[in-house]
Amino acid sequence: MDIRQLQYLAALAREKHFTRAAEACNVTQPTLSSRIRQLEDELGVPIVERGQRYLGLTREGETVLKWAHAILDDCSALQQELAQMRTGLGGRLTLGVIPTALLFTPRITAVMTKLHPNVAFKILSLSSIEILERLKDHAIDVGISYLDNEPVDFHTTQPLYRERYCLILRSSHSLATRKSIAWAEAAAGPLCLLNAEMQNRRIIDRAFRDVGATPNCKVETTSLSNILAHVLGSGLTGIVPENFLAGIGPVEGIAAVPLTDPDVQHEIGLIALDRDPMPPAIAALFQACKGLGIS
Repeated sequence: MDIRQLQYLAALAREKHFTRAAEACNVTQPTLSSRIRQLEDELGVPIVERGQRYLGLTREGETVLKWAHAILDDCSALQQELAQMRTGLGGRLTLGVIPTALLFTPRITAVMTKLHPNVAFKILSLSSIEILERLKDHAIDVGISYLDNEPVDFHTTQPLYRERYCLILRSSHSLATRKSIAWAEAAAGPLCLLNAEMQNRRIIDRAFRDVGATPNCKVETTSLSNILAHVLGSGLTGIVPENFLAGIGPVEGIAAVPLTDPDVQHEIGLIALDRDPMPPAIAALFQACKGLGIS
């Protein structure tokens, strides 16, 4: 058994297609298939359910994959630590970020670049559920997501800030000059909101249920920017985190009014697999982000 075999298995599990996995590993499809068969022979268990196409992993294969991820991560962490001893911390961190936290990420990359200029980033917009799944599959290094609204057991976490919510509307709207708006009143809309499968939307729907209101949602989207565009272009109202507008700055023609009764807020932070030792780049990210958050 060697590292390359484990890399091929991890790629196959991620891509769920032999040809795509081979392309991701820069080898031919027969080479990838042959090396995985060698791994099966060496371990004495079937790993891949085979048919006309990739059908998934066997029960034994899922166990092998779990250990493969752990071995590959440890190998990467070893390489990082040795490289750090020679030239300083480097490599690339892949971050999975909920859409409402994307505008916070420049603060993270800026402080890391200042402290560790050789570290690069890949940032993916993912739902909170996708973040936990990809952490489990070792497809991302760190997530930025909700810490107090879904289980994050077996993970290391670090708070960044608290997400609060406001109603955005045209500055000519009759409610635009209000100091606050109750959730029950905001339900009348008509509203543009994030899609129902997204964590932010589930929080919003729960707030409406708590006050016995049903939101008059006319448009659903996966983009906060698209909510802003609909408020400007269609005269709808929208509900977004306060830090979203803080991140993009004042928008001409848009007013933002805090939502109250109840005061809804949730904690956003870093999430990584709980490991000892922590890979150097991930440990450095957590250290750099201490004290970075906002209340």
